[in-house]
Amino acid sequence: MNSAHAPLGQVLATGGPELSRLLHRTESRLTEVAESHGRELARHSAGTLAAGGKRLRPLLVFLCADGQAEAALRAAVAVELLHMATLVHDDVLDRAPLRRGRPTVFADGGRAAATATGDLLFSRAFAELTAARSEDAVWALSLASSALAKGELMQRADAWSDAVTPERYLERCRLKTASLFEAACRLGALFGDRPELARALGDFGLRVGVAFQILDDVLDVSGPPERTGKPRGTDLLDGTVTLPLILARERDPELRQLDLRSAVTEPAQAGAVCDRIALTGVLGEARSEALRHVAEAKAALSELDLRRKRGEALDLLADGVVDRYA
Repeated sequence: MNSAHAPLGQVLATGGPELSRLLHRTESRLTEVAESHGRELARHSAGTLAAGGKRLRPLLVFLCADGQAEAALRAAVAVELLHMATLVHDDVLDRAPLRRGRPTVFADGGRAAATATGDLLFSRAFAELTAARSEDAVWALSLASSALAKGELMQRADAWSDAVTPERYLERCRLKTASLFEAACRLGALFGDRPELARALGDFGLRVGVAFQILDDVLDVSGPPERTGKPRGTDLLDGTVTLPLILARERDPELRQLDLRSAVTEPAQAGAVCDRIALTGVLGEARSEALRHVAEAKAALSELDLRRKRGEALDLLADGVVDRYA
């Protein structure tokens, strides 16, 4: 295990064999769902789910459920299905060729196939959760789904803009990314032994999710592609204005005057702008902002009356969001 994966390995070790077993069962159920609606959708859905990632959101569900993780299995599957649905739909909007180093459904099957695949994953997410018979849980995932859509619309409205403030950027992070982290923690609490902690644990997830997105945007500038699975500056190419660019524009007059739409149209140009952003020194500042959110999340967590191993594992997961970019 390399250093980028070590923090999450520590989370699994702290969570014990039961956590690993539940993650394995999550993978099995995701495969069942992917293969449940015909050969073509199965191929595209399975490819999307296989691209995977670290399954941070299911991990949060199980850790926040603590002791009742079996009942949270459907919630973990639902959260991951919704997450993957949004990625497929994002790739359609961005016309993205790669996702984590693999061809996207859009690149492989076209707009119609990608739209249908995203729709399937989205609908199956709510089908999984409905089977758990919890109105509060369906409401929590519905709120997150609405926030994701609002965040996406905000990002589209901000495309190529030179007027995006750090405050607006952070609100976009809360909506487009952190809302699903929040929902994962809320769902875990609702299906666990301490449903009264749903709001507090949801707040922990929200802060961790904001840090996750900030650091994702830092990595888009700093790369390298072999870690991200995409060229540096992919955000610049599709006009997404992120915190590193916002901060760099405050320091570099030439970046402030740069018209992204006309000046950044191919990967080489995006890479050159990434280099200029990095030279301003703002990547450390952006990372510090992410660390602040992680610190706030951990401080709030320390005030809750959690079982020791549960608190330790959630602490490690929050640290892992940062450490994987160290």
